Amino acid sequence: MLSRQAIRSIRAAAPQRTLARAPVRSYAAAAAPSAQIVKPPVAVFGLDGTYATALYTAAVKSSSLDPTAKALSTLGSLVAKDAKLASILSTPTLSEKDKSAIVAELQKNVGAASANETVKNFLATLAENNRLGILGGVCEKFGQIMSASRGEVELVVTSAQQLDNKTLGRLESAVAKSQYVGQGKKLKVTNTVNPDIIGGLVVEIGDRTIDLSVSSKLAKMNKLLTDTL
Repeated sequence: MLSRQAIRSIRAAAPQRTLARAPVRSYAAAAAPSAQIVKPPVAVFGLDGTYATALYTAAVKSSSLDPTAKALSTLGSLVAKDAKLASILSTPTLSEKDKSAIVAELQKNVGAASANETVKNFLATLAENNRLGILGGVCEKFGQIMSASRGEVELVVTSAQQLDNKTLGRLESAVAKSQYVGQGKKLKVTNTVNPDIIGGLVVEIGDRTIDLSVSSKLAKMNKLLTDTL
């Protein structure tokens, strides 16, 4: 997470640094020229999806996919946990000095991965195009592409309270044997908490949703009673 001192100094003491002028298609500018045609394993949409797809293509061509994925995972977690950082990234009036300072701080937070030229060019391109505000979305979409490339199927279990590892393990085992998971696929399990569902579970497997929540059952019951009366 960015330190408070670093955030305060972004505007007051930003280092002088010229951002690399590279369009989206040039994330891998430092890599050797290649005629390799890269097709991402899954299509992601929106502006953040466009950037994520371009980044994946550049990372494959520059043979830096694993370190790039690690850096994007770190950046995604950073933006998700730091509301102040997310707000700063979305500021439309950032000066060139502001953006240079932000990119420098982001690179510090990814550690050794900051030496990755693909990631450097990616961050510089977002800054140049005034798109730092979509960094979190790009990280999420890039994660979806990486999951597909690894043969993973995302399993999101929403519950009113955090589930213990034993319960999650039983759910994962049951879903893995179901028709919803293709042969040779691996499950990537995430447990999200939403008290509004009251109880039960909402299970999302890829693009399928199974709603077993108490709130859903109550809504159906209320509708039935309303229609009857």
